Amino acid sequence: MNKWAVMFNELAQERRPMAQGLAWFDGLLVEEQVAALRLLSHYCVQARATSDDGPEAIRRAGLRATHTPAVLITRGRINEQLGKIASLAPLDERRKAFRLLISVLAVADHRRRQRFCSDGCGHQWHRLPRADVAEIE
Repeated sequence: MNKWAVMFNELAQERRPMAQGLAWFDGLLVEEQVAALRLLSHYCVQARATSDDGPEAIRRAGLRATHTPAVLITRGRINEQLGKIASLAPLDERRKAFRLLISVLAVADHRRRQRFCSDGCGHQWHRLPRADVAEIE
């Protein structure tokens, strides 16, 4: 599993504080932030995120319902909306998108664990140790 996948999953599983995740995200170049959001939206699709995950993800992300990523996540076809969220351009919108996509991943993966992995599984990301305070490059 690559370093970004570890970071995303540690954040989604609350094994790493979101403040540390945001500091990591802010340290990326703009192109890397865009790539990170696209990869994160892909992970949300893989975790089988649904439109019903939107309200809980918004709440967990600490966003207002009027923030652009929050509006998008509640507007229909989840896969299309995840792509739109990952494509938001201004830095403040990318930061909100990052928080929201981590929360969508958390909600969808939690449901996936309960349904498919409750008796154990081979997913590496379901066996992560608690993160150290050290940054992931």
